[in-house]
Amino acid sequence: MRWWSVANLVSNAGTWMQLTVQNLLVLQITGSAATTGLSVSVQAAPALLMSLAGGAAVDRWPRKLTAGVSQALLGAVAFVTAVLVAVDQLNVPVLMALAAVTGLIATVDAPACSLLGNDLVRTEDVPSAIGVGSLVSNAGRLVGTALAGVTVGFFGTAAAYAANGVSFLFVASVIPFLRPVYKAARRSEVPAPAIPAQCGSKSTGQDMTMREGLAFFMRRPRLVALAGVTGISAVFGRNYSLTLAVLVTGPLAGGAGAFGTVSTVLAVGGIVGAVLGARLRRPSVRIVGTLAAAGGLLQAVAGLSPSLALLLILVLPMAVVESVSDTAGTTVLQTDPPAHLRGRVLGVWGSIRTAWGLAGPPALGLLMELAGARGALVAGGLIIAGSIGAGYVLRERRTTKAVVLRTEERDMTSQPGLSTAA
Repeated sequence: MRWWSVANLVSNAGTWMQLTVQNLLVLQITGSAATTGLSVSVQAAPALLMSLAGGAAVDRWPRKLTAGVSQALLGAVAFVTAVLVAVDQLNVPVLMALAAVTGLIATVDAPACSLLGNDLVRTEDVPSAIGVGSLVSNAGRLVGTALAGVTVGFFGTAAAYAANGVSFLFVASVIPFLRPVYKAARRSEVPAPAIPAQCGSKSTGQDMTMREGLAFFMRRPRLVALAGVTGISAVFGRNYSLTLAVLVTGPLAGGAGAFGTVSTVLAVGGIVGAVLGARLRRPSVRIVGTLAAAGGLLQAVAGLSPSLALLLILVLPMAVVESVSDTAGTTVLQTDPPAHLRGRVLGVWGSIRTAWGLAGPPALGLLMELAGARGALVAGGLIIAGSIGAGYVLRERRTTKAVVLRTEERDMTSQPGLSTAA
């Protein structure tokens, strides 16, 4: 697990370095912010359409082999991009094609690496393993974003892509030496048992496999509730790179440096939250919802901040609550399904998460156009807290209550056995 965490830290740093440099590269080539946004959407699009197939592949194939091959392929794409940049042959269509290929490979790589990390620990330690993964992800984001500017400044754009390729190959070289816990290894290597088709179903094979994962997800109320809670939080909150950037540079009259400080505090809060989330032993959807509602209320208060200093004070607990909520939700998502369905469930989740990622920024942008940065933060936070609270109330009302049946005494006395039981 220590080797896996180190490998993931290196990989996350390389990925964030490349993402940062890629946006700058598209702007340099085209001078268009719209084209830059399109490149991000092109890389995310395969996850919207192909995540379920990727999850099914993870359930069918040996996990270590799947993760190793996908990491090597991602490294190859990064090296190809580095060479094209170095020889000045990279244009927008080629860059878009490479982004789409990267997104397609990631539909298999993401669930494979997530579940492989869980296989390295005992079942009771999975929440801690997920918390460590969240901690590594946040730390990698900090390191990668910081290294992007340094790498481009001293070595050029191609070096950033090459460094990311090396980070993927490092992970691929570590995977063969990992030693999963015996039961986890057996669980991931043994093919899923055949499950009879539902009455009236004529599909078999791969189509049935993918539909089986989707059907399981939709039949599990707690997974559907988790999707609802996380979705509304993703659409009306959490896009702080957009909402807080407008708030800091607009009403609070700050500059890029001030927003950089806010971003750093957000990253630190994410790391603290990951550490706290790793201590959760029994995460539940109720905990995720409670934390998400608390984060929404904090967001609403932050929208009313009269100064940058007060905003920084509020941003830290916002990030902590968000990180703990994410860790708890990920634990539920990866431990609730049976072992042979977890890849497909993560595939369904990948499609849903991508849909939120594509819908959130335009919705927030429209809300800011109508209500301004402060109004968007306040309204979004209240919508999150109010929706989660309303869902909780409706759930309580639908809960079946015990009904006491009264039996006449003359019937009870005529039946000695029933009289004794009473």
